[in-house]
Amino acid sequence: MKFFLDTADTSEIRELAATGLVDGVTTNPSLVAKSGRKFTDVIAEICTLTDGPVSAEVTATDAKAMIAEGRHLAKIAPNVAVKVPLTMDGLIACRTLREDGTMVNVTLCFSANQALLAAKADASFISPFIGRLDDQGDDGMQLIRDIRTIYDNYGYETEILAASIRHPAHVRAAALIGADVATMPGSVLRQMARHALTDRGLEAFLADWKKTGQSIL
Repeated sequence: MKFFLDTADTSEIRELAATGLVDGVTTNPSLVAKSGRKFTDVIAEICTLTDGPVSAEVTATDAKAMIAEGRHLAKIAPNVAVKVPLTMDGLIACRTLREDGTMVNVTLCFSANQALLAAKADASFISPFIGRLDDQGDDGMQLIRDIRTIYDNYGYETEILAASIRHPAHVRAAALIGADVATMPGSVLRQMARHALTDRGLEAFLADWKKTGQSIL
């Protein structure tokens, strides 16, 4: 499974990318707005911090304008993945941008039918929003299961990018189902490395080692 960071915080991306665990980055206008910086400058910097896909979202709502914005964003760096919303206009833009050779992430997916349309439009990634579905009492993971089944039935190459991840349990469940990518805040990635028994075991090992008075180096 690939891990993407869902943030526009370049300091955090730089720190976590150094671990070798980060395969790409997803952003959106809301995340970039928090930085207080120019949108294209933020995307350009992020693209230097990872060799993987960096999702940059259009703000237009009609296909023609989405295509124009997408082509502009794609010029920033070869690893830009233009993010478009899952609307009919977004699907038209997706098809056109893919014909240009641009990676496209179709976002705001909340149903298997929407995901099927995105695959038909040759999307590089489909982003089902797990957390937002869970928030309203639906089963976000069932959507991942449905999409995985449909894509496998027909051999679609669109990658399932589990989005709106709230906690490590979401990552585990998405990985068990077979999602290709999980995009998450840096805090969730850090939480995945933690376990109380690991901490206790390490504390005990270090205490025993200290008693020996030895040094490895």
